Order: sequence, then C-alpha cells, then structure tokens
Amino acid sequence: MNNIVFIGAGSMAEALIHGWIENNCVSNEQIFITNKSDTERLQTLQSKYGVQILGNITTLAQADLIILAIKPKDAHAAMTTIAPYLHSHTAVLSVLAGISMETISATLGVRPIARVMPNTSATIGMSASGVAFNEAVDEQLKSIYLKMLSAVGIVIEVAEDQLHAITALSGSGPAYLYYLIEAFEKVGTEVGLEKEIVRTLMVQTLAGSAAMLQSVKEEPSVLRRKVTSPGGTTEAGIRALEEHHFNEAIAACIKSAEARSRELAKGN
Repeated sequence: MNNIVFIGAGSMAEALIHGWIENNCVSNEQIFITNKSDTERLQTLQSKYGVQILGNITTLAQADLIILAIKPKDAHAAMTTIAPYLHSHTAVLSVLAGISMETISATLGVRPIARVMPNTSATIGMSASGVAFNEAVDEQLKSIYLKMLSAVGIVIEVAEDQLHAITALSGSGPAYLYYLIEAFEKVGTEVGLEKEIVRTLMVQTLAGSAAMLQSVKEEPSVLRRKVTSPGGTTEAGIRALEEHHFNEAIAACIKSAEARSRELAKGN
C-alpha cells in the first residue's frame, strides 16, 4: 500500500495514523488526509504526524487504499463526492459504524472492501478490533489488511453482521470504562481521597485485572469469587451492585449500542 488516503480526520483516523506510524507499519509519507472543510484539523494532523494533506481530489485515482473515517451521517455525501475519482484497483477500509459493505459498494462500485471496528486504543497499539471482508478481498490483500490492523492491537475476523455487537462491546468499550473511572473518582473523593490517588489506584486495578484474565486463563466468575470473602467488604460491594441491577444496566448499555448500530445500517 503506497498511497493511503483518509477520508475524514477525526479521533479514529488519528488513532490509526498514530498507531501505524508509531509501530513502523506505514510511513507518514504514504498517508494523505482530507475532510469536508476543517482545514485547521488537517493542518494540526500534518504538523503532528508529518502526513500529507490531499490537495486535489482528482489525485484519489493514485490511492491504493482509502480509509472511510467520516461520521456515519456524512458517509453518503462523502462517498458520492469521491466515487468518480477512484481507480478501479483502489481498495477500501471502512471504520464507519453501521454502514454495510453492500451500501459502500452501491456508491463506490464493486471493489475490495474491509469493514473494521477498532477502538481509540489503537493510538497506543492496544485496540481490540473486529474485521469483516467482502468477496473481492483475496488472500494476499486480506493478509495486508490484517497486518495493518494487528499493528494497532488485536484483530479478529468475523461475519459482517457480528460487527454490530463488536461495535457495542469493544468499539464503544473504552468509553464505558472511562465512564466507570469517572464514577470511581467521584465516589472516591466523597469518601475522602484525592482524585489523583483514586485514578492511580483504579487505573492500576483495571490493568492488573485485565492482566490476570490474560495470564491465568480462569473464568471471571472464578477470579471474582477468589476476591470475595464471605462476610467481607467485597461481598458487601457485590451485593450492592446486585441490588442496583448492575448486570441489567450493562445488558441495556450493550443492547442499546448494538441496536443503534443496526439502525444506522438501515438508514444508509
């Protein structure tokens, strides 16, 4: 992939750019960026990463790969704009939630398309991504896609319909965990700790718990029970979570996000 063009320059585009450059997967000279009208954002990314601003839309014909990284609501207009300028060999990688490969093909023509749902942890090479491919992606190109995505974290190939669930789980997952940390910080200060102390403790607690799950290969329920002594503080906390319907809240969160992804797919 000699020329890679990002259509859209938001947080996910930046996460991939940073991850690829940081992990020596793609050089900054290979990356071009464009968006609808925010030239200041483009200049910021150019200054920060040394990438190129796409000066003329007609040069899209030279792109080996375009990354669709605009907001889903802007997808149709953006794809309609770029479609006349794409070469027949240009492949597509879409990070758009809810926009199907069939919809992309209907606008951009039949070509190799991959849909991926990474998360913003791609910035530090720790994304958890699900990816689906259309029939035009041969094994050689699939290998290239997987190599690029593996450079910013783990990637799992799935059926396209499963991307709705992955969007809700790992795609949006960092936001849920940051929201959890916000809640810990709020209550931590209410019980007398400084916010910085709470953050340090809880970030390490999350990191340690994740490392335990990866290393010991035990079920979460088993590890939870090992921490939960009968009559102890953890048991009291777990009981409070159950009384406040913690599992139901998590289920509602994931199912709502998954349903929204499907709504976006129907609307495009």
